[in-house]
Formats: sequence, structure tokens, C-alpha cells
Amino acid sequence: MKDLSSLNKSLPDLVEKLKKYREVLLANLVMVGEIPAPTFNEERRIEFILNRFAEAGLTESMIDEGGNGVGLLSGSAPKSERKAILLSAHADTIFSANTDHTMQVSSDTITGPGVADNAMGLAAMVTLPYIFEDLGIELKNDLVLLANVKSLGKGNLEGIHFFLDNSTLDFSSAICLEGIQLGRLSYSSIGMLRGEITCSVPESYDWSRFGDASAILTLNEVINKINDMKLPRRPRTSIVMGSISGGTSFNTIARDATLGFEVRSESQEVVERAGETIQDIVMEVSSKTGDHVELNVLSRRSPGGIPYAAPLTKCARKMMDNLGLEPRLSPSVSELSALIEKNIPALTLGITVGERTFKTNETIQIEPIYKGLAQIIGTLISADGGYCE
Repeated sequence: MKDLSSLNKSLPDLVEKLKKYREVLLANLVMVGEIPAPTFNEERRIEFILNRFAEAGLTESMIDEGGNGVGLLSGSAPKSERKAILLSAHADTIFSANTDHTMQVSSDTITGPGVADNAMGLAAMVTLPYIFEDLGIELKNDLVLLANVKSLGKGNLEGIHFFLDNSTLDFSSAICLEGIQLGRLSYSSIGMLRGEITCSVPESYDWSRFGDASAILTLNEVINKINDMKLPRRPRTSIVMGSISGGTSFNTIARDATLGFEVRSESQEVVERAGETIQDIVMEVSSKTGDHVELNVLSRRSPGGIPYAAPLTKCARKMMDNLGLEPRLSPSVSELSALIEKNIPALTLGITVGERTFKTNETIQIEPIYKGLAQIIGTLISADGGYCE
């Protein structure tokens, strides 16, 4: 494109052109989605992605020592003048290898565990080199495609941290791909503390005391005290009780239970204070009940990011506007935060519309994908042309 204006005008036509890639895109989506990839066990999925990179002619593709799949689409500018743009999508899912990963494809939707988070993001990433070649789109700068591992939960973004810590490339910008929701525009990271509180009834407990003990009841006391915490409205702060598990049957006292939670805030100071208060609650309940209650902090994030008016954010908003999309502004605690730590201007974008996220019948719509791809391509071309610096 000669300039940003001509790119903006071409986006609706690009949406129509992208529809001819339906079969290859959905084939990639189904194949990658049907390979189980629980966090710490993404090897098979990464190998598939590397095969796709090789078929697309990305000769400088590799699996790095952190287990990430990396592909390089070389730019047309002289090597000494090139920078790099990073396009990333996390490869792991929350579903175990024992889950049936069969993808069900209809004329309008695709359903299956992890199809939205994040098989769709991976499929878009591995299909883009094929689309670029077929449409004659050539970037001046290098485009690095990263399928990062160990992202979710206890993975704590280990994959992308390893890649960024060991890469010698000069990244001018980065885009993180998530399957849903279309219109998502994340340009900042909020402060976060993610942890587990575990409770276990000691082996020495006198079980003849009928029903006096239960790890679940003890954990419930912890939850009640956390709910009584005074959280500020400004800066915006919340505590998310994400998961709870424990016990084995209806008629057996639960000896172990676990609570998964996140503290989220616009202020790092508030996050740290909340973490200290939760530690005090855990110690108090443990002392009162005699049960072993322990807080294990799994990960932390610091707030930061680029401004709403930053050039990269403006470019992405302009792409959305020309595609008739309403930006969904939301902070992130995922890969974006790792890029922010490295002072790389970055965004997280969604590709399509979906529902029932994190369930085995997770579903995405096919038709909106083309607008999602068009916004990604438009933003990449804008960044490559220097309009986002």
C-alpha cells in the first residue's frame, strides 16, 4: 500500500478475499485443536506448528530451548535495515490430555475444547504466511511467529519470557493473538497476584469426633474472610475466586481442599497489600483450626503498557473502525505483560466471536474470522510501514 489511507480503504475488500482461504484455515484449526496441549506438555502441538512453518517455506524455523515454536518470515529490506515484528499465540490449553479433543465443524461454527483459547489464534498465525504469499503481501521487516508454551496457570508465561530473554532481535512492536473476542483491544497490563490456598487435615486428627473436621469447611472460613476484605473502588481492584476442589465422596470427610484465586488491581501497591492480608488470613485460620493451611503464590504481574493514544493502539483502532468493529478495551494479564516488561509496544487482539469459553463445548463462529484476520493483517502492514512508531 502506498499509504495508510489506501490501506484503510482496502480492508473491506480484503475481508472478501480472505474467504477463499476458508478450507486451509479451518483445516489448520481442526488439526492443531485436536492435538492435546496441556501446560507443560505442548510438544506434539509445537511439532505440528513447525511442520506448518516448513510447508509455508519458513526455512529459519525452530524449537528453541524453552520449547517454543519459532518461525521467521524474512523481510524484503536489506538485513542491516530490518527490525522485527513479533506475532505470538500461546500453544497450551487448560484441558488434560485425557479430554476428547475432537473438533465438530458445522457450516457456521466449530466446537471443541480449546478451540477459542487458543487453537484459533495458532491457526491464524500458521495460515498467515500462506495468505501473504498468495496475496503478494511482502513486509519490509522480519515477521517472527511465536507459538509460546508454558503460558497458562502454573506455566506463568515461562515460554515467552524465555524467548524474550534469549532473543537478539530488535522488536519494534508485537501482537498477541487470542481466538476471542473479535474487537478485543488490550494495550495495558494490570497488577495481578495468582495463588493457591491449600488445606489439609492433619494425620493425627481424632476421627472419632463426628464431623468436626473438613478441609472444605476450613477453606470456606478462609473464603469468607477474603470476601470481608475491604477493597478500594479506585484504583479498581477485585479478587477472583477461580476454582475450588477437594474431597472424594459424599460420605467421607474431606482431608484436602484447594482454592485457586487471583488478586487484580490497577495498583501494584494494592495487589501487594491484598496478598499480605490473605497471608494473614491463612495463618489465622490455620492457627484456630489446627489444620495445615498454606498460601502458594504462583505468579505476579505488574501494571503497565502503552497509552490509549499510542500510535500502535491508534492503528489498531483505525483498522477496527474501517471494518465496522467496536473496540473492546480490556487490560491483560497474559503474554502482553511479558512484552510490556521488555518495553516492546504491544497489543492483544481477538479474532472471532465465541461462547462457552473454558468448557469442552467451547464454540467459535466462522464468518467473523475474516474480519479478525483483516484487522491483524492491516495492523501488521501499518506497523511494518512505520505508521505505528
